[in-house]
This record gives sequence, C-alpha cells and structure tokens, in this order.
Amino acid sequence: MVAPGSVTSRLGSVFPFLLVLVDLQYEGAECGVNADVEKHLELGKKLLAAGQLADALSQFHAAVDGDPDNYIAYYRRATVFLAMGKSKAALPDLTKVIELKMDFTAARLQRGHLLLKQGKLDEAEDDFKKVLKSNPSENEEKEAQSQLIKSDEMQRLRSQALHAFESADYTAAITFLDKIIEEVRECLKLDQDHKRCFAHYKQVKKLNKLIESAEELIRDGRYIDATSKYESVMKTEPNIAEYTVRSKERICHCFSKDEKPVEAIRICSEVLQMEPDNVNALKDRAEAYLIEEMYDEAIQDYETAQEHNENDQQIREGLEKAQRLLKQSQKRDYYKILGVKRNAKKQEIIKAYRKLALQWHPDNFQNEEEKKKAEKKFIDIAAAKEVLSDPEMRKKFDDGEDPLDAESQQGGGGNPFHRSWNSWQGFNPFSSGGPFRFKFHFN
Repeated sequence: MVAPGSVTSRLGSVFPFLLVLVDLQYEGAECGVNADVEKHLELGKKLLAAGQLADALSQFHAAVDGDPDNYIAYYRRATVFLAMGKSKAALPDLTKVIELKMDFTAARLQRGHLLLKQGKLDEAEDDFKKVLKSNPSENEEKEAQSQLIKSDEMQRLRSQALHAFESADYTAAITFLDKIIEEVRECLKLDQDHKRCFAHYKQVKKLNKLIESAEELIRDGRYIDATSKYESVMKTEPNIAEYTVRSKERICHCFSKDEKPVEAIRICSEVLQMEPDNVNALKDRAEAYLIEEMYDEAIQDYETAQEHNENDQQIREGLEKAQRLLKQSQKRDYYKILGVKRNAKKQEIIKAYRKLALQWHPDNFQNEEEKKKAEKKFIDIAAAKEVLSDPEMRKKFDDGEDPLDAESQQGGGGNPFHRSWNSWQGFNPFSSGGPFRFKFHFN
C-alpha cells in the first residue's frame, strides 16, 4: 500500500504511449493490410515521429476508413489522440483495438491507465488484472502492478472519506476529499477539453468547500449558517442519496444544538427513516426530545443508539439524564409550574413568575379552602423562580436533580421551600426592582 501523499505525484506521470510504436513494426504483417492502408500507416508514423500530429491523425483516419478491422490503425490513431491530450477520443479506439485483438496487452494497459485517471476504478482494475494474466512482458507486468496499486489507493481514499463522513469525523472526510480532488485534476491533465471531467472537478471542489465551511460554522456555534451550507450541498448534488442523508444528519445536529427541537425532531426522523441505525441522528433527536420534555421517546432513542455503540459515553450520560428527568417529571417540575420551556431565558422566567405570583397571591382569596390552595401554589411558584433564576441550581435541576429536594441531595439537609405559608410573611415577590408593591395581611 502506497502512502496517500505519493498517489497524486505518481498519477502525474503519463504512461509513455509513444514508445510502444517502436514495437509495432512487426504487427503490420499480422493484419494483412492492403497497400493503400499500409501507405497511410507508414506515412502517419513518420509524421508522428516528426511531431506533425494533425497530419499524422489525417493519415490514420484514412487507414481506419480503408480497413475498419485493422487494429493497428485504431491503435496508432489512439496514440495520436493521446499525444494531442484528447483521451476522450482515444478511449473508444483503444476499446476497438481490444475487441479486434484481445491479447494486445499494450492497448489494454493504456486503456486501464485512462480509465483509472477518469475515476472508473473497477473497469481499470479489470484491465490491469487481465494484462497480468495474459503473459505480459516484464515492463508490462511492472506497469500493470503499479497501476493496480494506484487503483487500490484511490478505492481506499474513497472508502475512507465515506467512512469518516458516516462517523461524523468531518475533518478527516475533508482531508480525504482533498486527496480525491487531486486525483480528479489528473483527469484534466489528460484532456483539458474533457467537459464531463471539468464539470466533475468543479462539482467536487464546490462540495468540498461547502462541507468544510459548514463544519467550521458548527465549531463556531453558528448553526443557522451551517444549516444553510448543508442545504446548498443537497442542492448542488441532489441525485446522490449519500450527500442528502449526510447533509440532513448535520442539519439535524444543528437544530438540536441550536435548541430548535421541533425542527430537529422532524429532520432527524427523516434521516432515521433512511437509516434506522444512524447513531448520530438518534442522539440528536433524543436531545431534542429532552427539550420538548418527551422523556420516554428520548430514553428509547438513547437505548437504540446504545445497542449500536455501547461504549459511547455521550449516549450513556444522555440516557442517565433522560431517566432522571423522567423520574423528576413525575414529581415537581419547576418549568411546568411557571409554564415555560426548558430552554426559556431568564427574562421569560421572571416574567412568568411575576404574572403567576400576582395571580396566586393568597390575599386574593377569601375562602379558606381556596386560600390554602393558593398558599401551596404560591410556595411552588416561588420555589420555581428560586431554582430557575439561579444558574447553578437550574443546571442541577436540568441534570435531573432537584436542588430543593432533601431526598435528592447527598448528605440530606432540609428543604428551604418545604415550609408553611406563614414563613413567607413579609415576602415580596416583586422586590427585585419591579414596579409592583404588595402589603400582606395575615390573620
């Protein structure tokens, strides 16, 4: 196996097609060519040796027209095309040579070389393997083995790029794509006018740039911009399912990290319809389910992900958190008490608290039973505000631990909010700079 770095430099050397012409002198007798065709072939060879490619090409055109079954005429014309940098035109001629003379290893070797440069790896490997089975010369055997190594290396690069992308190792995937881009450049070196090759080169380069830019944006926490980049990837290459799946997988990740659970669940679910065992999509959807307080669904996703990757610490921690939150939700949920989402900002929490404190203040109720109910409600509202407005306490609660619940605190300790309404006498819920002031009256 050759090192990836050496592949591109080795691919830059073009196989010396013209040298093969030296060995063709004896081939003419085998073809049974007529005098006119022989004349065109000889004249064309002299013009080629003199570097007069256009004139040589005309002679070989005439030879092919004079004898459509003459493999040497096709082979020499292919040689001129290659010398002119027109590999696209040379390929059909080399194929025709092999059809007419299947044991012509030089033509098969050259065709394999062109197919390799054009990225048709399986077809190229087939040619090189047939050369090795056809009793080749020492030089031909060496060249075929060398080309097989190059083909194997390109196959490896392609597989590694795909594996890295599927494993969310996007930096490695980009590195492998860069190497593949270098291979595509070789296609252009062979034929600068090859429209399909040039379009493919531009396409791959554009995709690589988009993916690299998107991953950088994700690292910077710019999830909206990263989502836009991956949407562009899908538009650039809409016909290859792999790009669609991987792009949606990363968009799912962006929505989850950007705390947009509805969008994340939708996109992650689309990915999981195509790939039910996609661990990355399962983890991101589970996180979105947690934000939406859909704990059973989150636990199910984490458990499924764990079946496929039991050593993933992130999955293990996520599952434990989801299980704690499920248990917590069956007790007292401060977010539900204030009627806010788990990703609510502090201003939203304070605003909700003030509104509810005003609504459930015990002085607003005259009936004893209603007053008792309001007292309990007011204590819960105050407790929710205390926990959710304090970053450290809120983090504990978000991790599934109630900082005001003595049972969940190691070392015990009383619950500061587990007390009677009387202990809140004189408490002003709007004392933090708000315009509201209340005077409490108790019997």
